[in-house]
Amino acid sequence: MTNHPFTEDQLFRFVDKAGKSTYPTLGVETVSPGKSGFKELTFSEGDFSYTDSYSGYYRSRGTELVRFKNQPVWMQLYGGGMVEGKESIAEMTFTFLKKAFLADEDNFKSFRGPHRLRDGDWLYTYQQDGNIFEFWGYEEISYKSELVFFHRTIGGIILPKNKTS
Repeated sequence: MTNHPFTEDQLFRFVDKAGKSTYPTLGVETVSPGKSGFKELTFSEGDFSYTDSYSGYYRSRGTELVRFKNQPVWMQLYGGGMVEGKESIAEMTFTFLKKAFLADEDNFKSFRGPHRLRDGDWLYTYQQDGNIFEFWGYEEISYKSELVFFHRTIGGIILPKNKTS
């Protein structure tokens, strides 16, 4: 599926590590120099680099972009946020979301969290269809059995036009 000089597994491992090294662990967050009103989280390792660029708080939209040798190779788009009327528990919700992002599940190559994570009154669920090359996902957080947060995701590999075409 790919004309890139890395494997599906190498790309997934980098995306997973970059995601866990930024938002949930409060990686270095900067104001985006090119997009007013956006913040960015970045991570690099070897020839790979990752940028999560987003805007908003109670409701947010963002992109996660992976580059290999400065060329875009993978992207995830996400959006959603707090259910209207539940904004007062946003900080607790986002703390639980970060915990979910750090949780692993055997045999599930997730781009967010595990299929299911419960912690007391909190429940995180994530559905994902597809693989690193093409996928969509949907996550929810419930508190005391009531939906308080959701996000939709879509993403996959970026393939440029063949230079010889």
